[in-house]
Amino acid sequence: MQNWQLIKTLWRMRLSHLMVFRLSFFGATFVDGFMFLLELLTFQAMYSWVDTIGTFSRGQMFIFVGTFSLINALNMVIYFFGVNSITGKIRDGSLDHYLTKPMSPLLRLTFEQLNPGSLPLIVLSAVIIGYGAEVAGVRVDALTALLYLLMVALMTLLWYDCEVVLRTLPFFFISTSAVNEMEGYLIEGCLRVPGMLFTGVWKVVFWFVLPYGIMATVPTQLMTGALSFTGAAYAVGLTVAFTWFTMWFWKFGLRHYKSASS
Repeated sequence: MQNWQLIKTLWRMRLSHLMVFRLSFFGATFVDGFMFLLELLTFQAMYSWVDTIGTFSRGQMFIFVGTFSLINALNMVIYFFGVNSITGKIRDGSLDHYLTKPMSPLLRLTFEQLNPGSLPLIVLSAVIIGYGAEVAGVRVDALTALLYLLMVALMTLLWYDCEVVLRTLPFFFISTSAVNEMEGYLIEGCLRVPGMLFTGVWKVVFWFVLPYGIMATVPTQLMTGALSFTGAAYAVGLTVAFTWFTMWFWKFGLRHYKSASS
């Protein structure tokens, strides 16, 4: 309860700051919306002559892209900018400031840079998902919609775990720029290819090591009735295991932190 009060205080401070610089706020909205439309046009050009991708029909692919965009939008609104700052704070020693506060440093870093400028992207993603459901002939009842949203929330947490793990690496390595570049390429690739198409070593990478391959695939399968009980259990179990590892890895990294005062 105390942490929740602190999070609300951080968000109020963040919103107050953003309202001082309104141009930055609306600029983020414009950029995110433009990038979303660009991705959608790219997808349309790539798949305009294709009826199916693997087991996904054209309508299901719209749901897939919309779902990926929705998870990314939640990431951008809630925690991306805070988590993305971890690397710099480890390197310049400013993480010291967070370690002296009466709040989990990771919790504060996660929620202190709320970005409401990306909220319109959530709405645009929902429109694309709805359009995809219409094209695919999917009728979504209340239970399916609730389970879909819960799975999206779970996959958003899994994305968060991946981001924190990669940005905790500077506790141990001087340069991690190559890792960050690799992350961008992996996400971009998984945006265009449904996870069930990966085989061999790529399936190991995208379904277990850095599981971006399941993040949009599993919710899409759930909405369209193609998700098996085994697949759902795997997604839930992997998220629980990944979250536990992320918390452990963060604490392990803190023990190896060379602060500015040391």
